[in-house]
Amino acid sequence: MTKPAEAVLAEALRLDPDARAQLAAELLASLDGPGDPDAESAWQVEIERRVAALEAGNLKLESWKDVKKRIEKEILGR
Repeated sequence: MTKPAEAVLAEALRLDPDARAQLAAELLASLDGPGDPDAESAWQVEIERRVAALEAGNLKLESWKDVKKRIEKEILGR
């Protein structure tokens, strides 16, 4: 890490937790690059598709408890 970066980090660490979280979020967002102009409409189409499938009875819903157990087993190995 460069000296200027170390100085910025030292200053940032003096901030309260909320301000540090906000700063961290902004820094991470700055790495994403420009947003996808089609993302909003693509999500809207996907949401409508999922709602239609749900209303048609084509989806098997799971409780959060069951999903959490599956994640712990499959991904976390517990």
